[in-house]
Amino acid sequence: MKTLVSSTHALATVNSSGVATLTIREAGTLNILSTPVILDLTNALNELAHASEVRVLIVRGSGDKAFIAGANINEMARLNRKSAVVFISGLRDLCEATRVFPTPVIARIPGWCLGAGLELAMACDVRIAAQGTQLGMPEVKVGIPSVIHATLMPLLIGEARATWLLLSGENIDAEQALHWGLINESVPLTSLDQRVTEIANNFAALGPAVLRQQKALLRRWEQLSLPDAIADSVQEFGKAFETGEPQKFMNDFLEHKKNTKK
Repeated sequence: MKTLVSSTHALATVNSSGVATLTIREAGTLNILSTPVILDLTNALNELAHASEVRVLIVRGSGDKAFIAGANINEMARLNRKSAVVFISGLRDLCEATRVFPTPVIARIPGWCLGAGLELAMACDVRIAAQGTQLGMPEVKVGIPSVIHATLMPLLIGEARATWLLLSGENIDAEQALHWGLINESVPLTSLDQRVTEIANNFAALGPAVLRQQKALLRRWEQLSLPDAIADSVQEFGKAFETGEPQKFMNDFLEHKKNTKK
């Protein structure tokens, strides 16, 4: 295991297969996002984005009490209009660095995933939660609206469900979140690490160029009309053959198919 980033609140390692793990640390048992934590995580993501050996990234908190139980209320209670904009801009930058990260990003979610934590989870590509995990956007209960990457919620679960979560501030459990499409899988806590590792290894076994290409396409499609997105993808299909990965993986498939017929 190789250490790529080590700071007060962020530790990033990568193994020989290209599976990187970014761990939130020294942020309390609930991995609360204060400004120093936000800055360390954002800097780590920006550094990891340029690490060619990273094929997939797992984002996790320390321990199993929470992925992230929200932003630091002690800090937010002292904000004024100007400092509030600065604070939320930092959180926006963290979530956006996650959303546009060049490789697949997996959120490992046990315990609690609330507010800013759920925004960060929604900015990830894959969300795997432990059974019984509580997810929600409780901001209205402390006098603030849910903003920045909460805007992803209607796209993920539909307007009616997103409206209820954002206006009520109520939580749902992992089973309900799975039914709604807010998470990809719900597994027993004892199986969480195993399942996250399996998914990460599956990504790492794919061609790194095509994964980065597909991730970039997904982000571009969000900005393009359907006809433009289709036209854009035609050119990307051609570019894929410049990497050598289609030739390798297709020939490996054909060779395997031929051998299984013998």
